[in-house]
Amino acid sequence: MNNTFGKNIGISIFGESHGAGIGVVIGGLPAGIELDFKQIEKEMERRAPGRDKLSTARKESDLPIIQSGIWENHTTGAPLCALIKNSDTHSKDYSILKTNMRPGHADYTGNIRYAGFNDYRGGGHFSGRITAPLVFAGAVAKQILDKKGITIGAHISQIASIKDTKFDSQSVSSDDFGVLLKKELPVIDDSKIENMRAKILNAKADGDSVGGKIECAVVGIPAGLGNPFFDSVESIIAHLAFSVPAVKGIDFGAGDKFAEFYGSEANDEFYIKDGVVATKTNNNGGILGGITNGSPIIFEVIIKPTPSIAKEQDTVNIETKEEVKLQIKGRHDPCIVQRAVVVIEAIAAIAILELLNE
Repeated sequence: MNNTFGKNIGISIFGESHGAGIGVVIGGLPAGIELDFKQIEKEMERRAPGRDKLSTARKESDLPIIQSGIWENHTTGAPLCALIKNSDTHSKDYSILKTNMRPGHADYTGNIRYAGFNDYRGGGHFSGRITAPLVFAGAVAKQILDKKGITIGAHISQIASIKDTKFDSQSVSSDDFGVLLKKELPVIDDSKIENMRAKILNAKADGDSVGGKIECAVVGIPAGLGNPFFDSVESIIAHLAFSVPAVKGIDFGAGDKFAEFYGSEANDEFYIKDGVVATKTNNNGGILGGITNGSPIIFEVIIKPTPSIAKEQDTVNIETKEEVKLQIKGRHDPCIVQRAVVVIEAIAAIAILELLNE
């Protein structure tokens, strides 16, 4: 198993959901970068479990413990290693999953891929808990990008069938991101919050779960980053997006609407704004030919419903080769979308830092 991303900035994640801890090693950071660890802790809190009734009851502080790479709040140039301890584990809740495979989860595929030696407790290394190290890496990347005038923000664009207003793809700004951070559910249209909350709680009461979408924007990005084909901006962001458990799709700019557009509608016409080349629209999400054009990068990911649900489901016992019924116990999110917002921001930040360091 090789869990390393990046040619220029190396990100390696490690650990299992119910192991001693999880963590990340970040290589390729220059020495002398000052980091605000209080801000990093705020980012970690946004993803952490057990904060409200809309998420799992598992409680973890998710405070990163720096093992190397930092001295007096500055990077040293050595690999930056952060460890996050696991403390609130109920491993006995998962004993049946050694043989009875959860539909929609990686129990079966993980068992086949690793010949039954994978840690299945809480999903093991396949768990969404392993996104906590990604958030740490993203928080570091965000601070580096912020010094370059690049900011990143995201919001819940959909929960089940309830849709939020989209970002203004031309005028979205860091001020918009600041407003979203103050909300329990980060949406643009506050009138959608109660309906989204009700949808999540109703699914929880039914022993079920719901999915949704997250829209992310990168503001202040210069033109000229990226490459065509294999190292395109879309390729790198998509690579990281699909490294997040539960992400099942991604759109850039106008997304699936491109299938309906004429070329005259899809094209972003150029003009001169304050002496700089700009586009009148941003249907392409700030990317042309795999390279940034100076407009905000806009993309949206699809998050599937949490597969671990309390409703009885059909599955198989891989030991006896019998068809059985499974009712999953333990503590699970009825919806992970609201906790995944900061994760999507994190992967965007890592992607942009990777591009900047070419």
